[in-house]
Amino acid sequence: MLEVLSAPFTWGLLIGLGLVIFVWRSAGKDKKFLKTELERVKEENSELQGHLNTQLKINAKGNELLQNQLDDLKEQNETLRVNLSAIQQKPGKVEQRRLEVMETAVSVMREQAPGFAPAWEKAMREAEDEYVAAEGGLKKLMRKVVPGFRSTPDTGTKQIEGGDTGVVSDKS
Repeated sequence: MLEVLSAPFTWGLLIGLGLVIFVWRSAGKDKKFLKTELERVKEENSELQGHLNTQLKINAKGNELLQNQLDDLKEQNETLRVNLSAIQQKPGKVEQRRLEVMETAVSVMREQAPGFAPAWEKAMREAEDEYVAAEGGLKKLMRKVVPGFRSTPDTGTKQIEGGDTGVVSDKS
């Protein structure tokens, strides 16, 4: 037996079997580790899918609510647009609008008296543009709150002919 154990082939065989056993045990440990890691990853994946499904449901409800609100607002907008159009078509509204435009134009003409005809046309166009711009916003609110309010130019800085206003004239 001693002769067999002292042969180089036996030593190579024993070393080779030792390496095989070591690799086999290491592979078994790795396999067991990978199996537990796979189970952990599957569990984590299912948990993440659950969170994702919950998040998607929450987002879907929120989007649905926002869409419903948007539809309601679009409907209200359309109703308001139709009502505004109907109100603007009432008798007298066109004449009132034209009167306000002409009054604004006359106020501008007080400042631009030389060359009355071209200045009148220019003032009418400016007044028309100003009225269109004033259809919304602060000027419209001011007209509703204070009926006498018009966006007329300020003539208080100029000296009125024949009167002493106490204000220094712009003209030299």
